Amino acid sequence: MIDHTELNRRHWEDHASAAHGPLAREHWARREPCWGLWATPEAQVSALPADVSGMDVIELGCGTAYVSAWLARLGARPVGLDISANQLATARAMQVEFGLDFPLLRADAEHVPCDDGTFDLAISEYGASLWCDPHRWIPEAARLLRPGGHLVFLRRSPLFALCARTDETASTSLQRPQFGLRHVDYGTSAEFTLGHGETVRLLRSAGFTVEDLIEIQAPEPAHREYAEVSSSWARQWPSEEIWKARLTG
Repeated sequence: MIDHTELNRRHWEDHASAAHGPLAREHWARREPCWGLWATPEAQVSALPADVSGMDVIELGCGTAYVSAWLARLGARPVGLDISANQLATARAMQVEFGLDFPLLRADAEHVPCDDGTFDLAISEYGASLWCDPHRWIPEAARLLRPGGHLVFLRRSPLFALCARTDETASTSLQRPQFGLRHVDYGTSAEFTLGHGETVRLLRSAGFTVEDLIEIQAPEPAHREYAEVSSSWARQWPSEEIWKARLTG
C-alpha cells in the first residue's frame, strides 16, 4: 500500500500541478494577501501577525509559493518548502517573472531539513495543513519555531470533510462519521482533517496556545465557482477555516 506522502506527491507531480500552474501567475500578481478558495482579504480576517517585517518564515507545502511571495513583499524572509518538483519549478519561474528571490526547498513538511528554533512564523495554506498528517507536521512546526513564534494554517473545514462525496464534491448530507475521522482517501490523494476538539488538543500538546479560529464564509457574489464546493454551499456552511496559534515560551 502506498503511504499518504507518496500518494500525494504523485498526485501533485502527475496532474494536479498542471491544473494549478495557470493559477500561479494570478496568485503571485496579487498585491495583498487573499486567503483560500474565496479570496478572503487579509484585512477581513487578520490571519497574519500585525507586522511580519523582518520575520523568518517557513511555508510548509508552499506549492507555487505565492504565500511566500506575499510575505516577501511585506518585508519577511520566507523559505518555501514543498514535496513536488513540478510545483517548485513553477515557483522558480514565478520568482524570475516577478523579480522576487527566496529559498525553495524540496522536502516533506513532516520532516523538514532545518534546525530547531529557526523561524518566527510557520504558515500553510492548503499545503501541509491538508496533505500532511497533523500529528506529524504540527509538532514539526513547533520544533522549527522560536519561543513565541506564530503558526497560521488554512485547511478544509471538518464539515466539508464530513459532507464530501467520494468524488470530492460537497453534499448537503453527512457522508461519513466524525468520530474516528483522521483522513479522507479519495483514491489518488489523501486529505487530513481533524475535528475541532482534537485539533485544539493536538496544538496544545505541541506547545501552542490557540489564538483564533476563523471559519470562512463565501462572499456574495463569489469571484469564481469550484467543482468541489459551490459558493452557495459555502455561504451556508464553512468550507474552509483559518487557525492561528502561538508557541508558548
